[in-house]
Amino acid sequence: MNKRIYLLTYVLFGMAYFLDSPKAIAQQDAQFTQYMYNGIFYNAAFAGKEEGYSITALHRSQWLNYSTSSGAGGAPTTQLLSFSGRMKKIPLGFGLVAVNDQIGPFNNQEVDLSLAYHLRLGRGNLRVGASGGFFSSTIKFGEFSPVNPDPNIPSAGDENQLRPKASVGILYDRGNFYMGLSSRSLNEPAFDFGSGSLANQLENHNYLLVGYKINTFAQFSVEPSILVKSVSLNTFSYDFSVIGTYNKRISLGMAYRLEESASVLVGYSLLKDNSLRLGYAFDLVVGGVQAKRPSSHEFMLTYNLPEVSKQIDRIIQRTPRFRF
Repeated sequence: MNKRIYLLTYVLFGMAYFLDSPKAIAQQDAQFTQYMYNGIFYNAAFAGKEEGYSITALHRSQWLNYSTSSGAGGAPTTQLLSFSGRMKKIPLGFGLVAVNDQIGPFNNQEVDLSLAYHLRLGRGNLRVGASGGFFSSTIKFGEFSPVNPDPNIPSAGDENQLRPKASVGILYDRGNFYMGLSSRSLNEPAFDFGSGSLANQLENHNYLLVGYKINTFAQFSVEPSILVKSVSLNTFSYDFSVIGTYNKRISLGMAYRLEESASVLVGYSLLKDNSLRLGYAFDLVVGGVQAKRPSSHEFMLTYNLPEVSKQIDRIIQRTPRFRF
């Protein structure tokens, strides 16, 4: 066990070292601090990873009270709703993810349906997933303030466009250890909002998500994880976290996002069977503080409905001649 812990720690810190690039990442996908509980957003292969059915609702307020130089708002806010489950008779997981992401004059929504095929591989499971859906982007021209104004771009009104998107992913899961690699927005849909002078393409995003749960003493476990993010394989960033959990009920952890923020994460199971869990993350901005507000807040509620299995109890019946 000690060798495994050492190896995982070495790999995680090694990846963090080599991916510590000074370049800023042009992240278009929504950003979450509690990424370790929302694997299905990044990777379709997470669909049906856990037994039973899972529903998650999340709200994130980033850079709270941020305002632009003109005095208008513009702080990113994000809402996520996801559902995941398994087929009973075939090794297939399914899931649905819906996201609403507001940042400045842009409001983006996406809905993705995920399917994952589960294949037994050695002592673990190999899951191959794909997702497809739609990405909707709306721009409010009245809030759009370009550095070099173009007379062909409207100064008022809203414009919306809807485009299809597709993603793929693979996940290896051994219970206490998992590693997933995924690629989102493979078709890189483009938006011009009805104007040839304005273009916004949704770039391909790639993710590597690795986590390992270490069971220690007195019902206490520790789970380090890392999320490596890449935009079109040109820029890289990472989130690294360590979370401790007691009795599967109370959790406390810390996280760090490259050149952006340090975070504290807490979680608590509200019901005795641990089926309903409340999570909260607080981000303290440590990079680029001149252009941001110092704090971000993220609330998450997860409900896990265990799979119901029918069991018929055999009753021993005795007769003068038979016993069965």
